[in-house]
Amino acid sequence: MMPLGMASVGDTNTIRKITGRDEVRQHLAELGFVVGAEVTVVSEMGGNMILSIKDSRIALDKTMAMRIMV
Repeated sequence: MMPLGMASVGDTNTIRKITGRDEVRQHLAELGFVVGAEVTVVSEMGGNMILSIKDSRIALDKTMAMRIMV
């Protein structure tokens, strides 16, 4: 397992665990980041990651991405 924040552009991973406070996990779940979901790193720039999940593109900052374990 590794944090999503360390994944390379183009990688598709399955979310295995989400760490952090309940509010953080709830917020990520509302965006579609749930255990078992497939997430692809589209691009990375200036500390932000553009992620593709469930037919959506979502920008997350690196600190949030580090809480998602794949």
